[in-house]
Amino acid sequence: MSVAAVRRKYVIAGQVQGVGFRPFVFRIAHDNSITGTVANTSRGVFIEAQGSPAAVEAFGIDLTDKLPPLARVVSRTEEDIPSVDGETKFIIISSEGGDGQNVLISADVSTCADCLNDMFNSTDRRYLYPFTNCTNCGPRYTITRSIPYDRDKTSMACFPLCEHCRAEYENPMDRRFHAQPNACPICGPHVWLTAPDGTELARDTEAIGQTARALAKGNIAAIKGLGGFHLACDATNHDAVARLRSRKKRPGKPLAVMVANIETARQLADITNAEAALLQSIERPIVLCKLRPEADQGTALSPLVSPDTAYVGLMLPYTPLHHVLFHLYQDIIPQDGITALVMTSGNLSSEPISLGNREALMRLHTIADVFLLHNRDILIRTDDSVTRVNPDSGEPQFLRRARGYTPRPIFLAEEGPCVMATGPELKSTLCFTRGDQAFVSQHIGDLQNLETYGFYREIARHLQSVLEVEPEAIIRDLHPDYLSTTYADGRSKRDAVPVLSLQHHFAHIYSVLAENRHQGAALGLALDGTGYGEDGTIWGGELLYADTEDLEQERLGHLAPLMLPGGEAAIREPWRIAQGLLWMSGVFEPLEKTWPWQEQFKDASRVLPQVLERNLNSPLTSSCGRLFDAVSAMLGLCLNVTYEGQAAIMLEYVQDMSITEPYPCPMLTDAQPLVLDTHTLFLAAYADWQNGVPAGVISRKFHLGLMYGLTEMTYGVAAVMGVNTVGLSGGVMQNRTFCKELPELLRQYGLEVLVHRELPPNDACISLGQAYWGRKMLRQG
Repeated sequence: MSVAAVRRKYVIAGQVQGVGFRPFVFRIAHDNSITGTVANTSRGVFIEAQGSPAAVEAFGIDLTDKLPPLARVVSRTEEDIPSVDGETKFIIISSEGGDGQNVLISADVSTCADCLNDMFNSTDRRYLYPFTNCTNCGPRYTITRSIPYDRDKTSMACFPLCEHCRAEYENPMDRRFHAQPNACPICGPHVWLTAPDGTELARDTEAIGQTARALAKGNIAAIKGLGGFHLACDATNHDAVARLRSRKKRPGKPLAVMVANIETARQLADITNAEAALLQSIERPIVLCKLRPEADQGTALSPLVSPDTAYVGLMLPYTPLHHVLFHLYQDIIPQDGITALVMTSGNLSSEPISLGNREALMRLHTIADVFLLHNRDILIRTDDSVTRVNPDSGEPQFLRRARGYTPRPIFLAEEGPCVMATGPELKSTLCFTRGDQAFVSQHIGDLQNLETYGFYREIARHLQSVLEVEPEAIIRDLHPDYLSTTYADGRSKRDAVPVLSLQHHFAHIYSVLAENRHQGAALGLALDGTGYGEDGTIWGGELLYADTEDLEQERLGHLAPLMLPGGEAAIREPWRIAQGLLWMSGVFEPLEKTWPWQEQFKDASRVLPQVLERNLNSPLTSSCGRLFDAVSAMLGLCLNVTYEGQAAIMLEYVQDMSITEPYPCPMLTDAQPLVLDTHTLFLAAYADWQNGVPAGVISRKFHLGLMYGLTEMTYGVAAVMGVNTVGLSGGVMQNRTFCKELPELLRQYGLEVLVHRELPPNDACISLGQAYWGRKMLRQG
């Protein structure tokens, strides 16, 4: 007697489009003698599976246990439905759109081993083809216009498939089945090389070969990549790196370096197992690694690559074009040479990365000597992600989250309404929520020019479109003059939805609580540069209380205020902060030793006391970052900042790690909120400097003093309030010493410490904190 057929409907939501999910379903259906259908929709993948009860059960198990490598299932529903008579096949049907989008677009993925084998097999039709890909690798987010993720909704729509590629694309048993960017030299995109004036010099493999030769001769190349252009040069050629820095107007900020393979990376840096795993992951981020001494590097990197620190940002090739370029470059350089290329964002400092060919030729023609272009459009500009291995936890830590990770969601503790958060001004990101997920955009940059603001608005439109959401509220920063504030207020009026404001540092803390799915009360240390405070002053070194249930929040303590003589000028010239701190402490002129800045800034230093006396454009701030700047300047390490965090980076770099004694940093308990007396800390450092104590000793004692002071203040408040959890956020938590040692100190006092794992601790996390708080506010009416 035959067993009656069962038909079961599945709806699979998550990262299930563009990752080979439908061919995977087809294969397991074939293996289990299942008939039915599978389709992409904007709610996810719809499957109808029919067969014997045992076959359908086995199919359901395989659906969980044998997922494709890039698939991420967020939700799965199933229900039995009436069976269909006469069905004999399992088929893949065309995609359909619709509302209620519940699909996750895959991030861009580095080239897989199978595709590399194709590319470097001289008998393969894709030999050295720089756009080789399959369902397990290649571009996704950066080429996607809308969803469902199908070829006609990507920048590959203008490349009709040739006979061979179409056969692969339509064969469910082929790894290129429905690989939307699938292409070959016959039907796909091409590369060509031009001069800065656009004159074509070569095409296809010869163009890549000529680029390699130009780089080997010390030239600078603009190379169109996955999410935008790179500016490249030989990282071992000192003159080439100096020329790139000069033309790009980037005098000191570290430059990223791409190396051919992990073996080359080990020649340049002491690579740990965790760092090697991160370098070789499918996301292929930039990873900060500790440089080996020059004598151990062979043909060493130019010291101009990373002049202020012992770390270098390394990455491995992640596109077929990179692999072909390095393959040809290795044939040109001397056998004992190191294959290492600077690969930095294709822009002038402060501008967004260049996207299109004409845009790059217009914006980069004064920087690059040659341009390696291609005709596959980049629809979404996306910088390289920057990571390191967290020295405390051993887990990956983001310093910039973009390519390879965006638009991967952050899962929240509970469902909630959709809101849009417009983020901060510096290191800007946007965030939309949907259900129990928060979608934080890629790194956008500093909203201080119209070009970056234009990019910001592009991403706001695109994210909302692909997520198919309608925000019920807009959340912004308190600062009235940010471009993100202007955008939020404009959107609020246009869409007739409320706009809510959350203070910068509370947003930091809500962000780290959201990432860790913490529910209830917590303390937070928000340590960064500057943020507009609830009292109209500038905050930046804050002990805060936040409760995610009743949204009660309070500023409980902060660092002792210091002055910023000249306002923004003091951030660019931190000697002003140092002299201002001395003036506030009654030190009006140098004693035995001349201050390090007095020769270079003689006139400005002489009139600064009058500025301070009259309080002319000298706002007070509790900023932790500015305190680091002041100590760095007082030691003569950094008097003039050319990139954010430079003074603090140089101060941390010189530490003498053999020192164990901290400077005093007492708490002033008679003040409300509490004040950590960082003036006493600074004066102790100044006294040692006067007495000729080495900068390394002073730096270490300063770091220890501040960490001990913060720990004792936090523990004291925690004990009184009965709160055992503390979240750590803010750009200061990118300081390796603070990242490693501050959590350890807090744990020694029995506190549970929460840190960022999915977003950077810098201002890039602000939009998540805003969105998390905003959803809670909406739910409370």
